[in-house]
Amino acid sequence: MQKNYPIIHLNNKEIHLIGTAHVSKDSKILVKEILTEIKPDTVCIELDKKRYDNLNNPDKFKNQNITSIIKQKQVGFLLVNLILASFQKRMAKNLDTNSGGEMIQGITSAKELNANLELVDRDIQTTFTRIWRKHSFFQKFKLIIAIISSIFEEEDISEEDLKNLQNSDMLDAALNEISKEFPIIKKVLVDERDQYLAKKIKDAPGNKIVAVLGAAHLPGVIENLNKEYSIEEISSVPKKTWKQKLSGWIIPIIIVALILVTFSINSSIGLQQIKTWFLINGSLSAIGVLLAMGHPLTILVAFIAAPITSLSPMLAAGWFAGLMEAHLRKPKVKDFENISNDMNFKGFYRNKVLKILLVVVLANLFSSLGTLIGSFDIVSRFFSSL
Repeated sequence: MQKNYPIIHLNNKEIHLIGTAHVSKDSKILVKEILTEIKPDTVCIELDKKRYDNLNNPDKFKNQNITSIIKQKQVGFLLVNLILASFQKRMAKNLDTNSGGEMIQGITSAKELNANLELVDRDIQTTFTRIWRKHSFFQKFKLIIAIISSIFEEEDISEEDLKNLQNSDMLDAALNEISKEFPIIKKVLVDERDQYLAKKIKDAPGNKIVAVLGAAHLPGVIENLNKEYSIEEISSVPKKTWKQKLSGWIIPIIIVALILVTFSINSSIGLQQIKTWFLINGSLSAIGVLLAMGHPLTILVAFIAAPITSLSPMLAAGWFAGLMEAHLRKPKVKDFENISNDMNFKGFYRNKVLKILLVVVLANLFSSLGTLIGSFDIVSRFFSSL
């Protein structure tokens, strides 16, 4: 088996970088052989605490409360994670292996060799939140559409694709196409993480270090190992400034102000503005829930909530619709157990957990569209009243 890999000598440290593919059997064997041969002081793994816990406790999600996930505003984060996990599992199944086997092997070998184990990847939620924050409203809208579309794609995987996947980083392969249309994703997902990984690896304890990384990260990590920089800025999600917080209220304030002014000029037109706002916003959000095949009462909740929540950046119609759907159609243990197998078109409508997530996302997405259309209507009616 090929054992040629980069060895970097830096500040009296000998750093071995093992580039792996997350669905390759050979990568798992390679990691075990190299670690046994080198006997490092420290083993660095391309994982954060959350993914490490998930590897050690794959059934952890079954004990989560879907209602708490909605209240904590983590539906989008969870959905993206599930899509990526499903992609990896599907590829691993085609290759007759287990996703993340080389990382598990690195953890196991570190324990057997009594070496330090360092989790050197950035928190996955921080990564996804930074991606989200860096996109504009319209880019976010396109991104959500792209993510939802990926759920329902069930294209066949060719033998050539499978062969290429054995020599690549699965996470980057999963988002390779979408990154072409959204370059910010590559910057945050790959470039920033290359910096983060390199800094954590060279700061790891011991003189002999082995880092187990996805193959796609090797060039960036090698380049950044020889640079001095701080990762403080990319290690967290910056808190919103008062200007950013205020900007979320600008559209609602303008909408309410225009309606009040229109009322003072022509009360009948002002009343029509209110009716149209409720009808457009509520109807579109309800259509989103209908597309997710939500319960009739959930559709009603989305219709009522959307026109109101659209006037507050702190609320969202999807949260109320999702909570109602979770109350009316409580997920069972088997729904949590079958999540990975149900990540397809039919599965999203069969699995109660996935349906709730879809209700939240589509209710919010269509409510945003309703806000946009409703705003244009209010502005046009305002000018017609002058």
